[in-house]
Amino acid sequence: MTQLLPRGVRNRNPGNIDFNPANNWIGQIGKEPGGRFCIFDTPENGIRALGKLLQTYYNKHGLRTVAAIIKRWAPEVENDTDVYISTVARRCGLASSEPIKDIKNQQVLGGLVLAIIKHENANYEYPVAVFAEGLRRALA
Repeated sequence: MTQLLPRGVRNRNPGNIDFNPANNWIGQIGKEPGGRFCIFDTPENGIRALGKLLQTYYNKHGLRTVAAIIKRWAPEVENDTDVYISTVARRCGLASSEPIKDIKNQQVLGGLVLAIIKHENANYEYPVAVFAEGLRRALA
């Protein structure tokens, strides 16, 4: 029997971004049936949306630490946010309250995106080329 892939992977939405009709993400093709999350046409465009949303948190909302970003990304009402924060910070090699200096730095954004994907999708990892292209699109 084959194991069912995590929802974020099935939806090609590895950040599990909520569907909002006001957001017109590149490659967004709808909302999961009976659910609340976006579906993307390719995982690269789902990775792109995740990266773009993190940049919005940093630039528009002034969220400059892993703790601040994850508190918004994964609210305590539906997540164990403290565990999420420590997991992402550890995977990025940052302290949870350490200021992120440059969200447009490929290693910084890539580390955050990868850590969130792994946390949201039971440690699932995309092929290197797929992840690299999604990150490239997020930074474009």
